[in-house]
Amino acid sequence: MARKKRTVRRRKSFKILDALEALAYGQILSTGITGGGLWEFATGKQDLGYSAGATVYDAGLGIESMTSGRLQGTDIISLKDFVAEPTLAIQTMTDNFAKNIVPMATAGLVTGISFNIGRRVLRRPINNFNRNIMKPLLGSGVKL
Repeated sequence: MARKKRTVRRRKSFKILDALEALAYGQILSTGITGGGLWEFATGKQDLGYSAGATVYDAGLGIESMTSGRLQGTDIISLKDFVAEPTLAIQTMTDNFAKNIVPMATAGLVTGISFNIGRRVLRRPINNFNRNIMKPLLGSGVKL
């Protein structure tokens, strides 16, 4: 007969450093994929699309030709761009991801290592801050 494992119950708490680390990862991914940070993605203007084609007249041959429109607004993809032109936005984001995968991976690795080392080095001051300031002010549900 199989034995049941006893479930370990922990008090859930919100850790500010974990939230900051998640925000750093989000900023790295957003910058690499959309070309701008989280704020630019959420509040940016809608400028993705094709510019109007131009008519070119060749006086020597006496003919007129149309040039196709250029893709514009690909420097920063915003949420408005994503809603207005989803296929162009996804194509641009895919291209940016392929271009920036190595810098994003490097930045993510450095961020993870930095937060781990920082937590280990500052363990005692963080615990002191949580015990003496955070717990009396906000209770045991919020920690640094």
